[in-house]
Amino acid sequence: MKVVLFCGGLGMRMRDGVSSGPKPMAMVGERPLLWHVMRYYAHYGHRDFILCLGYGASAVKDFFLNYDETRSNDFVLENGARDVQLFSKDISDWRVTFVDTGLNSPIGERLRRVRRFVQDEPMFLANYADVLTNAPLPDMIERFQASSAEAALLAVPPQSSHHVVDIGEDGLITQVTPMRDLRQWENGGYFILRPGVFDVLNEGEDLVEDAIMRRLVPQRRVLAYSYKGYWSPADTVKERVQLDEMYHRGNCPWMIWDPERSGAAAATAAGTAAAGPANVSPGPGR
Repeated sequence: MKVVLFCGGLGMRMRDGVSSGPKPMAMVGERPLLWHVMRYYAHYGHRDFILCLGYGASAVKDFFLNYDETRSNDFVLENGARDVQLFSKDISDWRVTFVDTGLNSPIGERLRRVRRFVQDEPMFLANYADVLTNAPLPDMIERFQASSAEAALLAVPPQSSHHVVDIGEDGLITQVTPMRDLRQWENGGYFILRPGVFDVLNEGEDLVEDAIMRRLVPQRRVLAYSYKGYWSPADTVKERVQLDEMYHRGNCPWMIWDPERSGAAAATAAGTAAAGPANVSPGPGR
């Protein structure tokens, strides 16, 4: 399935006063956010990517044109550094299409400008390219395929660390509730779309506010996949720094392609230990 990635925004909340690249190129460990999102999709077999470029397009192009597999893979160096033998590769089976979708285009307009690449597909995936998760993508796709919806999105609990305060008529607080405990969900930035979305998306419009919220939702044609597992935005410098710290601690739930860093290996080992040794019948003479 093709994957459309929106990676041309300015990312003003990500500004740290030093870097000037687009937000999806902010580094988490040895690789940018964009790479982590693409590895998530590639893990599930979706390796045909369409990058909607805008601000900082050269940074995205240069990253892939000068891609160094040794940065994230083990290898053997021989013959005076002239021969490199990689044990594994990241992007050798990827197909990446680079499309200039405008410097100031909203997300919906960026999607319209790559329509020719996806309009003949039964469905396709889309992503903001700056949010990380370990949500079960095959299950999301299966539910969407079984529905008549035109669009689906990952819905996650509010991520704010703030609290909601209920106040009585006398001015006294009656209840304090963490935002995450509210019976509400927010858009997690992982979309599954059918080409019919282009029929309700006009020039210069936004994908969520115009096509989805104003047109498809009233028609009951948008499916939500509710997920309370790991999901993390990278909208601010603080959030990006937290992700980087998690990477260097080896605590990366979103890196499902890496059992050690994602914790999958430890979970498997714990499950095996909890199950105990298998019962083995003694053979003859024992």
